[in-house]
Order: sequence, then C-alpha cells, then structure tokens
Amino acid sequence: MSELFLGHPFIAPVIELARQAGEVILPYWRADVAVTSKADDSPVTAADLAAHHLILAGLTALDPSIPVLSEEDADIDQSVRAGWQRWWLVDPLDGTKEFISGSEEFTVNIALIERGRVVFGVVSMPTSGRCYFGGAGLGAWRSDVNEAPKPIQVREAPAVGEAFTVVASRRHSSPEQERLLDGLSEGLGALKLANIGSSLKFCLLAEGSADCYPRLAPTSQWDTAAAQGVLEGAGGEVLELSGEPFTYPARESLLNPFFLALPAKAAWRERLLSLARS
Repeated sequence: MSELFLGHPFIAPVIELARQAGEVILPYWRADVAVTSKADDSPVTAADLAAHHLILAGLTALDPSIPVLSEEDADIDQSVRAGWQRWWLVDPLDGTKEFISGSEEFTVNIALIERGRVVFGVVSMPTSGRCYFGGAGLGAWRSDVNEAPKPIQVREAPAVGEAFTVVASRRHSSPEQERLLDGLSEGLGALKLANIGSSLKFCLLAEGSADCYPRLAPTSQWDTAAAQGVLEGAGGEVLELSGEPFTYPARESLLNPFFLALPAKAAWRERLLSLARS
C-alpha cells in the first residue's frame, strides 16, 4: 500500500490506527454497555472512550508535535486552538446512537487538518472492516477485508434510467432541508432517498452510489472532517450554503454551519446552491 501514498506518509499508519480502534470498540457492540450523557445530552459509552484513548496514544506516538481535537476531549479553549497550524480532528466512534441501537452504521473518523482545510481523512467501519480514505489532490480509495484498495470516484450524474439519489440522515432533518429537497425534485424529477448513519453518508457520494448530501441540520467538526477528505479525494466538494468551501477554523463553537456535499463538476451545482440560499 505504501507506494500509493508517498505524497503523505501518515495515511497508512492512520488507517492501521483506525482499524485498531475498531477492534477495541467491537467487544462493546450489541453488549449491555452503559450509556451516559454528556453536557450537550449526546450519549457516550465505554466504547467511545476506549477508542479515544487508543487513537490519542497512537497519534501522539506518530508525531507528538501535532495536537489532537477529539469529540471525547474537546474542552480546549479557542485561544489555544487558534494557534494551531496543523492538528488531528477525531471522532473515535461516529454514530454512537446507531452503535447503541445495534446498527452496523457507525465509524471511526480521523482527519488531518492544516490551516483549516482537510489534508486527508480516514473513515473505518468496524463491523465490516471496510475503510475509506483520501484527500484533495491525493485521490480516494475503498478498502475491504482481504482485498487491495480500490480507487473510488464520484458520479457527475445518475446512470440513464436511475433516479437522482439524495443522502439523508436517519435521525436528523429540518424544514429547510425538506424545502430544498422539494425544490430539487421539481427540477430533477422524483428523488431517491438513501438513509444511512454516521459519516458513511459522504462515502456513498465518494464511491458514486449517490448524488448529493445536503445537511441543513446541526453537526460538529469531528462528524464531517474525515469523510470530507474522502469525498474531496474522489472528486467531490463540501460547500457552505454561500458557496464558499467548507473549512474548519478555530471558532469558539465546534458546531458546523449547514453544508452541501456534491460532485465538484455536477451540472446541477448552481441550482442546488440557489435552492439552498432561498
């Protein structure tokens, strides 16, 4: 694998680290795991914390000069984060609610950020061993157990006879998002909705299984960065509703603005942006 990634030496060890995090998560999956609530009422389990500690130790060993911002250790003052030029952005277990419910749709997310932009991201699915990874200018790949990594690419349009597919969250929507979907269907015909949990929504776009992922509901920085790297490597982009690139500045709040994820060369790009602004 290493010859594929001479452009960035951290990708291969981070893939391995995400795999190891999945191994410490799985003993808790579909077990009688205790669930507690954080200050924002989001759930956390021993699996989240076990993965966090493993990833933190691994990333620190890889390069101790690069700070880590993890969902499970996010109480870092904005004044400190503002001085970071390069850092890791980590969700040790993305999709905790899916994990608690027994669903397979949870992931380990690790992204390297430089000056607010994603350098690369790794999204690993512990239950299947599948891993997505990539970054802008680096390409994107999907790796399945006992198979060589395969390059993946967004599709600019559905195949003839296939419906325009929009990725939606199982758990989160909003009136704004429903209006946007109604506007898209007026111009593109009946939409097919693909519901899937966690950062796998971006990965469906990246591998050409869906066309658009509008998110007009709350997310946090660690929810999106790793999968954004995969999508950008596959020829996609993530935009704020203004049309500006979606970035990760050291804001006081770690909540993301609303965003649109789509193929960078989609013919319907401007229509989507117009609907999002209306």
